Amino acid sequence: MDRRALLLGVSALLASPAVAPPALAAPAGRPPNFIVILCDDLGYGDVSLDGRGPIPTPNLARMAREGVTLTDYYAPANLCTPSRAGLLTGRYPVRTGLGYEVIMQADDRGLPLTEVTIPKALAATHVSGLFGKWHLGHTPAYWPPTRHGFDTFFGIPYSHDMAPLSLFEAHAGVAEVKQSPVDFPTLQQQFYAHAEAFIEANRHRPFFVELALSAPHLPSHPAAGTVTDGPAGPYGATVMEIDGIVGRLMDKLKALGLDRDTLVIFTSDNGPWFEGSTGGLRERKGGGAFDGGYRVPFIARQPGVLPAGQKVNSIAMGIDILPTLCALAGQPLPSGVELDGKDLSAVLTRGAPSPHEALILFDNEAPIGIRTQRWKYVASAYYRGNRFPLDKLGYTEVFDVAGDPTESYNVAAVHPEVAAELKARLARAHADFAPYRHADIPPVFKQLHGILEHMQD
Repeated sequence: MDRRALLLGVSALLASPAVAPPALAAPAGRPPNFIVILCDDLGYGDVSLDGRGPIPTPNLARMAREGVTLTDYYAPANLCTPSRAGLLTGRYPVRTGLGYEVIMQADDRGLPLTEVTIPKALAATHVSGLFGKWHLGHTPAYWPPTRHGFDTFFGIPYSHDMAPLSLFEAHAGVAEVKQSPVDFPTLQQQFYAHAEAFIEANRHRPFFVELALSAPHLPSHPAAGTVTDGPAGPYGATVMEIDGIVGRLMDKLKALGLDRDTLVIFTSDNGPWFEGSTGGLRERKGGGAFDGGYRVPFIARQPGVLPAGQKVNSIAMGIDILPTLCALAGQPLPSGVELDGKDLSAVLTRGAPSPHEALILFDNEAPIGIRTQRWKYVASAYYRGNRFPLDKLGYTEVFDVAGDPTESYNVAAVHPEVAAELKARLARAHADFAPYRHADIPPVFKQLHGILEHMQD
């Protein structure tokens, strides 16, 4: 049967509820299923994997006990749009043209259709669905997400604090894009319900699901009946709701007989905004090269394939997810594409050292930091709303992240050879990525900057 025709049948299944059949194990030898749960603005310290945090997350703790936690995992950017572009393409976001800030309502930017996304890379073996937040372009040239390889989409075009906001549903090969109003307290549950229906409908074949929750991004919209007067307030309630969704997903996979055939990854697009915990890491979302904006939770679980209860400190980044899934699916890497990500399968299955010598950290389109397994080089930092070029002012900052995860003490004078080597790496990064940088900022941000300046008067 033609793949698109089969998908039309899947769409019909999604439109009408059906009783799930008895659990059935996946056929032997088929590629694994992949589910990436991508939270919005979830901080490194917002999840409690040992039961000692202010927000109880027992299902994530269970996921960690049954899987692998990467302690030194970095989002591809310290802001939403570039981070999501990096995750889906395996490339530093500046290469995609989406390295600057986030896409706004009046923005005409989007992820180029020439970019090879995860669903495109897996198209030969996997049916793909995106459920939740997109934020990679909402004008006709880049919209809907089914133009980027997803077979099904149900979600919102950008963050849930942006207006006007609607829910959209689209299917590959179907011209109609359905639109409906948003009910904020039920939004995350709707995302999950559609993802679950997609998983049930495609349980007999390999699938890739991106469950892109729009929480806990502010403002908080706790589900009805959740506890909002705890120590973390409504924000904590939304994190607990996310934890409950993770628990429902793991139970559903087990009921369908897909538990051992499905790799589930849980992570965030960047660090916390005006609320949330960085776990003691320095700065927050948008905060330059410091870890609080970049370093986020990462848990991977596939019983019988990944070891249980392992913590691995090998450095990794969201750009690694595409090449990792390709390797696990037995699919070649996209041809003619310069990837920055690396295959993490050995890291996840046996705790191998990172395939990266270093990770480049950007602030918008500018490389401003280098992270190796032990060291961090920071070339600029924010002060009173301005970014200070520390390296150009003759002040070199190097942190021993392994011993000083809060990046509190500069050891450049103690390790001058490390400082020199990392400074040279950053200079090469500037040269390598200079051709991708834009000569000017997007017009929508010139207008926005003027509005913000007026508000401060």
